[in-house]
Amino acid sequence: MSPTGQRVLLVDDNADSSEPLSLLLQAKGHETRIAMEGEQALVMADEFQPGCVVLDLGLPGMDGYEVARRLRQRPYGPDLVLVALTGWAGKEVRAKAAEAGFDYHLVKPVNLDELADIVRVESAQSRRR
Repeated sequence: MSPTGQRVLLVDDNADSSEPLSLLLQAKGHETRIAMEGEQALVMADEFQPGCVVLDLGLPGMDGYEVARRLRQRPYGPDLVLVALTGWAGKEVRAKAAEAGFDYHLVKPVNLDELADIVRVESAQSRRR
């Protein structure tokens, strides 16, 4: 990780969504990894130890809500920044995401600057802890 960057795990079953995000975040100085499904995300998070996880809710198999709950149970889980990035919007979806442990809820197509700002701000805050 660069002195100004964050380790970011992107979890989305659509590579056309996750690849551009990965490149954008890398250009901003962050180190990224991509997982395509929930179980892979959990294994990768244990190995990679990200500070931020950007997670699609509509994953095949284990959905993003369950991945978030399981990540929060990990020893490092309370300190993770969890960002839901999904095509699903609305009060009920947002409430369910918050209940699962997400810190942010962004709707696709994502505003790339907004996502980059969340990761940048959270990265700065984590360096102060």
